Amino acid sequence: MSRDARWKALLELLVERGRLDVEEAAAELEVSAATIRRDFDQLAEQQMLVRTRGGAVVHGVSYELPLRYKTARRASEKQRIAKAVAGLVSPGEAVGLTGGTTTTEVARALAVRADLTSGSPALTIVTNALNIASELAVRPQFKIVLTGGVARPSSYELIGPLADGVLSQITMDVAVLGVVAFDVTHGAAAHDESEAAINRLLCQRAERVVVAADSSKLGQRAFAWICATEAVDTLVTDTAVDEGTVGRFEEAGVRVLTV
Repeated sequence: MSRDARWKALLELLVERGRLDVEEAAAELEVSAATIRRDFDQLAEQQMLVRTRGGAVVHGVSYELPLRYKTARRASEKQRIAKAVAGLVSPGEAVGLTGGTTTTEVARALAVRADLTSGSPALTIVTNALNIASELAVRPQFKIVLTGGVARPSSYELIGPLADGVLSQITMDVAVLGVVAFDVTHGAAAHDESEAAINRLLCQRAERVVVAADSSKLGQRAFAWICATEAVDTLVTDTAVDEGTVGRFEEAGVRVLTV
């Protein structure tokens, strides 16, 4: 296992559990304790975790794993979700994409759709995510509209009043939201309030809203509210979601697609 892969795995385990012991991490990753100690020390220098005697804890009370360190956990689910979401988009539409791992997969799924290889434009993509804009900018058939704003390093998203200025002047056919939590009662949410504000504006400027979220995000709450459940037209998730959760979303008027 490469160092980068090991660091990603360590950080993800740390986010899940809150605390990791050296011996526990070494056993999980099948490497030596000395390697884990060195990894912990180097990650602590980058302020990615807090070193403790014999292990490490997450950095801060509310911790969000930076996008560059997120692994391919639930990769197959996210790719299936992304393909299904991409299938909801018609040629020529204006599509808003928030940042995140699942919406990045949606962008990739749109890029390889056979019926979107040409057009004037084939799609208009509006996004505040630098990585998504970078990946799609090489597709000449796509018109890319990148909001202004200040880059948020952990998610590559542009936030702040400069982004508001662009979004307030346009309308979209569909907004695709990547969320950290989506609950029937509490709605969709993100970790960061500035990021949530941009996502909320994307929703308001779109004719329809699609939430792309794997089943682990459902029934969860997060700090920063994006929108009410009633504002969401379609939820695309994986087949691991339980029937009760699906039923509650459908009762709230949300169309649920499981893939």
